[in-house]
Order: sequence, then C-alpha cells, then structure tokens
Amino acid sequence: MLVNTWMHRRDEPQVMNQEIRQVTAHALRALYQDGHPNTAALASARSTTSFTSPRAQAVWPVMLASLTPQMLSHQGQPTAAETAVYAAVRLFAIHQQGQSVCAYAPAIHQQDDATKGTELFKALAEFRNADNQQALDRRVRSVLSTGNVASILNELSHLVKILKASKRAPQVDYAQLAQDVYGLQQNYQWANQIRLRWGEQYFWQESSNTQTEGKTHA
Repeated sequence: MLVNTWMHRRDEPQVMNQEIRQVTAHALRALYQDGHPNTAALASARSTTSFTSPRAQAVWPVMLASLTPQMLSHQGQPTAAETAVYAAVRLFAIHQQGQSVCAYAPAIHQQDDATKGTELFKALAEFRNADNQQALDRRVRSVLSTGNVASILNELSHLVKILKASKRAPQVDYAQLAQDVYGLQQNYQWANQIRLRWGEQYFWQESSNTQTEGKTHA
C-alpha cells in the first residue's frame, strides 16, 4: 500500500513536469555526443512525427534510456511524457541538421553549461522583422489558437525550420519546450497558461514608451 501511494505521488503532473525538463536535457546531450551527433538517431526523429512509427525506432535507445519508469506507458500507447520528450527531440533534430554547434542550450544558465539558450518563442520574436513578420505571425497565431497537440507540434516544426534558416539562429531550450508540451496535454487551465506565456514571449516588445518611462523614474 505504501508503494502504491508513492507511485501515485510520483505520477502527479506537477512532479512529473519538473522531471520532463531534466530527462529531455539528458536525451538531447546524449544525441549530440559532445560534437559527434548521433546522425542515425537524429535522422530517425526527423523522418516521422509519430513516436510509435518504425522509422522512429533508431532514437528509442537514447530517448527511452533517459526516461524514468513512471514516464513509460507499459501498454503500447505513448504517455504524455513520451509524447512531450519525443516532440522536443524531433524539433531539436530538425534544428541540429547541418549545424556544428549544439542546437540546444538551457535558457537558465547552469555551471556546467558553456552557453545560454533561448526559449523558442523568444527566439522567434528576435528573428521577427518586416520581411517575415506576416508569415511568422500567421504560424504563431495558428499555434496559439488550437488545443490539438498534433496540430501544435506540426506548426512548431515549421517554425523551427523558419528559425533555422536564419544565419543567426540561437540555441533553443528544447528541454523547456518539452515541459511545455507536457503541460499542453494536461488540463485546460494549464494549457492556457502555456499559450499565454508563448504569446507574451513572441508578441511583447519593449516599446519606446516603456524605455522613456524607465528613464523618467531613474
């Protein structure tokens, strides 16, 4: 009975949500292999949106080895955790293709990390300009307006491809993105909080009025 209670607590979404980021970071670093990327696994992830597809199996040894037992389905249907981590791995694989520098870096700088990354929608906001704003805004609005996770992941793949095309594309915190995708699969309120945060990261800009006000109060 004590074991069952412990398992139940471990399965609580809030607890699992914190672990998603950690296991995703571990999987991404294992795929990058200190500058010697696992090209077969990355190509496997790029080739299919479905974690259960035979084409995705080359990435299973790395990804599944990074997950905790509570994240596994044990029933053949991907869990919310597996879906979230695979989504991040696939987006990382798209971004990493043709890159020498690791496409992933945590947005929260840690001692063992040489560089600091950027959350995806902040990176897109920095890339946004007069030439691409209309196309980018359309895709971002499509992400923010739907509750269908498959549709969101499809649009995110397009956004990553657009970002990757930039010569100054930053390293992205794909571990945080996995945590967000996990949250999208939970309750309506949680999903709305994530969409609002993404919208704020993308659409908010420090206006001249904000800068002027800051100088006035300085």
